[in-house]
Amino acid sequence: MSVLQRVVKPTTRKGKKVLIRREPQIIEGPKRALFFRGRKCTEKVRQLLKDFYNLKKPDAITLSKKNDITIFENVTPVETFCKKYETALFMMGSHSKKRPDNLVVGRMFNYSLLDMFELYLENFESLKDFDSSKVLLGVKPCLIFNGPKWEETEELKQLKSLFIDFFHREEVSSIRLQGLEHALSFTVTDDEKILLRSYKIHMKKSGCRTPRVELEEIGPRVDFTLRRSKLPSEDLMKEACKKPKELKVTKKKNISKDGLGTTHGRIHIGKQQIDKLQTRKMKGLKKSSEERKKEKVAVKRTLSESNVNNVKRIKSL
Repeated sequence: MSVLQRVVKPTTRKGKKVLIRREPQIIEGPKRALFFRGRKCTEKVRQLLKDFYNLKKPDAITLSKKNDITIFENVTPVETFCKKYETALFMMGSHSKKRPDNLVVGRMFNYSLLDMFELYLENFESLKDFDSSKVLLGVKPCLIFNGPKWEETEELKQLKSLFIDFFHREEVSSIRLQGLEHALSFTVTDDEKILLRSYKIHMKKSGCRTPRVELEEIGPRVDFTLRRSKLPSEDLMKEACKKPKELKVTKKKNISKDGLGTTHGRIHIGKQQIDKLQTRKMKGLKKSSEERKKEKVAVKRTLSESNVNNVKRIKSL
């Protein structure tokens, strides 16, 4: 049974601009995130939501009221919130006797749930617990995923993709060395714990062109344990990762790239006639009048011989 969706037509110019902005774009900007609390929430989880909100700003919205939502049983209220505030990502903090210090992170596709993960917050130190200078607002972080375990299971692969989407900002073609100020490190241990560490990058003098890099931990410091997850189907993930035709790279003939990214081109040219190449004109290389007369006589002789041969062929036919 198919449900017909109501097509909203704009009545004003401002409404038309709003609908155009909500349409899929060829080059998407940074995804916005929605932060909210569940029915109950401890101070530790509340402070973690605040720290993630500060890291995600200005592409973040936080709700102050508590919400009676059990997201794994009914995701409709969260989808309504994301559609209302036009956010593709969400993070919800909750606390219960069965699931204490709980954090749910997820993302939407076309304002419908794509995937989400439930994490248990074990150890936590806030941004304010570190007595150090913080990074500026809107700085693009450098994401580091340590260890091969991120590629071993489908859950960790999807969680890695979610973290990349969550902290991703604008697309850049080149990176300035002085622009690297913030680093986020994600590590999976042997006992399946996920360690999140945040560092500020300092460039020190090293006596050569490449500076000496020092890392200063600025918080938050979080230890997670994966509880539950809801993974997308293959068809839905394929549709969500589909690229528009304008962004697909068309293969060009005779152009290739090596392993280091250097572009190589192959050029096809015809046979060169060295006798007819234009060289520098000099008096010493200029032909005399006798040489020019000999060339004219030779050209006339070849023309007459060709005419005679043509006449013979015609007679033979």
